[in-house]
Amino acid sequence: MIDCHVHLAALRADGNGCYISPGLLHSPLFRFLSWKHGLPIEDAARFNQQYVENLLSELRRSRHVAKAVLLGIDGVYGTDGTLDEEKTEFLVGNDYVLSLARSHPGEFLPGVSINPQRRDAVEELERCAAAGAVLVKVLPNSQGFDPGNRRYLPFYRKLAQLKMPLLSHVGYEFTLAGQDQSAGDPDRLRVALDEGVTVIAAHGCSAGLVFYERYFYTLLSLVQRYPNFFSDVSALTLPNRLGMLLRLRRYPETHDRLLFGTDYPHLVFHLPCWGRVGVGSLGDIIHADNRFDRQYLILKYLGVGFRSFEGLLRSSA
Repeated sequence: MIDCHVHLAALRADGNGCYISPGLLHSPLFRFLSWKHGLPIEDAARFNQQYVENLLSELRRSRHVAKAVLLGIDGVYGTDGTLDEEKTEFLVGNDYVLSLARSHPGEFLPGVSINPQRRDAVEELERCAAAGAVLVKVLPNSQGFDPGNRRYLPFYRKLAQLKMPLLSHVGYEFTLAGQDQSAGDPDRLRVALDEGVTVIAAHGCSAGLVFYERYFYTLLSLVQRYPNFFSDVSALTLPNRLGMLLRLRRYPETHDRLLFGTDYPHLVFHLPCWGRVGVGSLGDIIHADNRFDRQYLILKYLGVGFRSFEGLLRSSA
């Protein structure tokens, strides 16, 4: 399997094009993840190296997942198309993503991030595609743009021409400051879909509001109408999204459009399986020593079907 939703995190060092704001760096969630992964936030170079080493170690231990799409994150851009550094909390540069993927071709695939609001969005897309990018990741809520705005049609048309999938965050965003939470509505992805873009809606189209899944019927509608629509299953074991995971169990007609993903470095919880799978299966899940296998086994034992991103790679080659 290929995990299509693995985040890359890095501190600014040696001109790597990365940045984490002081507020995010010292937030409880980031500090917890740094502690959990043994990442020294006071040493940028070591932090960056350790993050990649930890990811490689966990991925190489997996029995079911062979590769990961590393995701960059673009910043916030003003109406003039230039980077707004004050509003940008987290930035992982495309060159850093591409470089790591070249260094570890057996494990990593590059998933660049391009905010369509940027002045050179189409040119950056062409550059990254030529360098081997396999998808473009966007987070509209925090990147400050509406994916349903038709001013981005040239960007979407170039994505379709290049057969480059667009992976878009869906639902509310809690890790980064939300510029506009309504931008996470998957209905706004129809503009890209109508242009022929292969769209991957993240997190199973979950709203991220515990059991209130306001976008579930939007998901069903998009599956029925657009053969170029997919959704990944990343983060669906988190307490605020597991409601969507349990709904998807009951709708097997969606499973052929679900792509495997974890949302690494977030944890994978086995809570959704309690009372729903056998004791032996639950033991397999609990004893899985990496989150890639844990996510795979949870989906398998719950009966949620899914595909590997590899299929989209072949169709976009």
